[in-house]
Amino acid sequence: MEEAFIQWVNAENKGGDHLFKQGDAFQYGVMTLVHERPNLFLYVGMEKSLLTIEDIRNIAGEVNKFLRGRGVIQASFLAEDLSRVCPEWSMSVLFSAFYEGWFLSQYQFNKYKSKKTNTSIQLTIEGEPTEEYKRLALHRSEAVNAARDLCNEPPNALNPDTYDSHVKALFNDTSVNVTIYEKEDLKDLQLNGILAVARGSAHAPKFIQLSYRTLETAPHIALVGKGVTFDTGGINAKTGDFTDMKMDMGGSAAVIGAMKLLSNVKAKVNVTALIPVVDNVPDASALLPSEIIQYKNGVSVQVANTDAEGRLILADALLFAQELGAEIILDIATLTGSIGHALGLKVAGVMSDDEALSERLKRIGTENGDLIWPLPLIKEYDEELNNPYADIANVGKSPYGGAIMAAVFLNRFIQRTTRWAHIDMANTVQAYKDFGYYPPGASGYGVRLLADFVLGESLI
Repeated sequence: MEEAFIQWVNAENKGGDHLFKQGDAFQYGVMTLVHERPNLFLYVGMEKSLLTIEDIRNIAGEVNKFLRGRGVIQASFLAEDLSRVCPEWSMSVLFSAFYEGWFLSQYQFNKYKSKKTNTSIQLTIEGEPTEEYKRLALHRSEAVNAARDLCNEPPNALNPDTYDSHVKALFNDTSVNVTIYEKEDLKDLQLNGILAVARGSAHAPKFIQLSYRTLETAPHIALVGKGVTFDTGGINAKTGDFTDMKMDMGGSAAVIGAMKLLSNVKAKVNVTALIPVVDNVPDASALLPSEIIQYKNGVSVQVANTDAEGRLILADALLFAQELGAEIILDIATLTGSIGHALGLKVAGVMSDDEALSERLKRIGTENGDLIWPLPLIKEYDEELNNPYADIANVGKSPYGGAIMAAVFLNRFIQRTTRWAHIDMANTVQAYKDFGYYPPGASGYGVRLLADFVLGESLI
């Protein structure tokens, strides 16, 4: 049961100080814990010449983990110490980022463990009025952690039968209106892609609509999130270990988390979230390769591969969003493995025929940590989807460019007058190792990206 006082030092100016030689190195510098009873003193020497604001979040997470591993339950430091080492950022930017990284690093998903441990450290920053920054960081981390919780749930706890109850609990006592469309409603609405993908499951599909329209003069933005609660691949079954496919609803978790964040801060926005919820499993009645799905806009799709199911349900949601009059649509999904081959495990991909929209998302992600990079939406690839039996197939003929091909498919369901971007986050839905403010498991990717985009558009 220890209390630590943190001192921040620019390691670049410390030369051969023995504290940093003997300390524990981490990516951004060195941490040295010195026992001086009755307290512990943690010296953090940062190599600050190339630090970004995302690095500040990660440093907060690394310091938190370092102290937790040594039994510390309370920590404090002087605001002026950190400001002196990082003078290039305003108080609001610096301390909001630090608190955010601190809170996010303490996340753990242990609800099913018989023995639970408390890993939180109470932090006090002395000398400046930082409560407003702390409050904002709490709102943001709560929303990201809500998305993490959803993704980390096992499929026997989170599936199409139960997803709506999780959503209702999250938005109880908020200004977000929750509408649940059941299977019979989906038939009436002609959401045929959702109905087709769900056929093999014991769980009936649902379509969830969240409305948070507190400023109807603002642009109407639709956030569409893929909600496949488990993906076996269907009849075109996956091979190997696919236990992570419980996170194939990561796009829907990002959308829900973004709506949670917007409601937490009582934002003045005009936003609707749409979430098709299914699981993709093989059964006697499951969707078969070569079946043809007729969509509400008249486009027919032959199913060339049942493991490309995400785009089949997103197409319904995109059409629905346009019927609602959305001026801007962002869809986000764990859609293709090929996005990871292109961009690795840290950066999601965005595809749009609106270059300004892609660049805006890229800037936001660079600032808030949800990194994203534009890929081209190549219209010439459209012919790869041509099919002799239907208007298009759900996958292309070429084995290459799968992430772009998926976006080209979705673009078939977007009117020219609608601003739209597709975000593929299959590679960023989870952290594969403990780093910075990310514990292993669901990352909560996309929550901040979507919410900050909506907030920015509403102020323009």
